[in-house]
Amino acid sequence: MARLLIVHHTPSPHCQEMFEAVLAGATDSEIVGIDVVRRAALSVSPAEMLDADGFLLGTPANLGYMSGALKHAFDTCYYTILDSTKGRPYGLFMHGNVGTEGAERSVHSIAGGLGWVQSGADVIVSGKPTKADLDACWELGATIAAGLMG
Repeated sequence: MARLLIVHHTPSPHCQEMFEAVLAGATDSEIVGIDVVRRAALSVSPAEMLDADGFLLGTPANLGYMSGALKHAFDTCYYTILDSTKGRPYGLFMHGNVGTEGAERSVHSIAGGLGWVQSGADVIVSGKPTKADLDACWELGATIAAGLMG
């Protein structure tokens, strides 16, 4: 069974709404044979990253950068997973009020360094997520999960 790992830092109600929509998409009843695992960015282990066949990454944009929690997850796991997770798909959902570009770039830079393949359109939201934003989150979760059904 393929495993999709959602690594997230969702400290605000807006981030949490986005996470729940991504999770709902990834666990839709039409998607079968996928084990969806959720881990807070501060507690994910290198072993869990190695066991994953794909990734969904969720973070707020803090002062133009990804959250310290997601950066910690990458720092903790990077060298352990570097040669073993190349080519695996990932998607990104992010909430920020101002200046998300640097945060987006930082996540994609690290994921690119790991050799991961962006497999869904980023969902970047400023302010309260709208229904369209949450639908895009759902679609991101469903896209990455369905891609693992293979």
